[in-house]
Amino acid sequence: QLQLVESGGGLVQPGGSLRLSCTASGLRYYAIGWFRQAPGKEREEVSCISQGAGTTNYADSVKDRFFISRDNAKDTVYLQMNSLETEDTAIYYCASASRVYGRSCSEVGSWGQGTQVTVSS
Repeated sequence: QLQLVESGGGLVQPGGSLRLSCTASGLRYYAIGWFRQAPGKEREEVSCISQGAGTTNYADSVKDRFFISRDNAKDTVYLQMNSLETEDTAIYYCASASRVYGRSCSEVGSWGQGTQVTVSS
C-alpha cells in the first residue's frame, strides 16, 4: 500500500493555472492516475500515466488543458492544469494503478486524501 499525498490545490480564477503534485515512497513502480469528484457528481478519471511515462491519457473534458508528468527519481507525479474553468472545481485525488489500459488506469489500488481545487472569480 502506497501512502499517497496530494498537494498544490487552491483557489484560482477562471483561466488560471495550478500544478498538483502526488508523492509517495515507491510511487515510481506504479502507473498513477488523477481523479476528481465535484459536489453531487460521481468521481471521474482525469488522467493516467504509465510507470515509465511512455503512455498517458486524458479525459476529453481536460484534453489540451491538463498535462500529466512524473519524476520517478523524486517519486512524484504532477498534473499541470491550465485554462481552468469553473467546471474543474472538485477534490482531486491521485491513485496507484497496475497499468494504463485503453483510456484509463487499470486495477486502481491506493488512494490519497485529496486536494481541493476551486475555480471561481
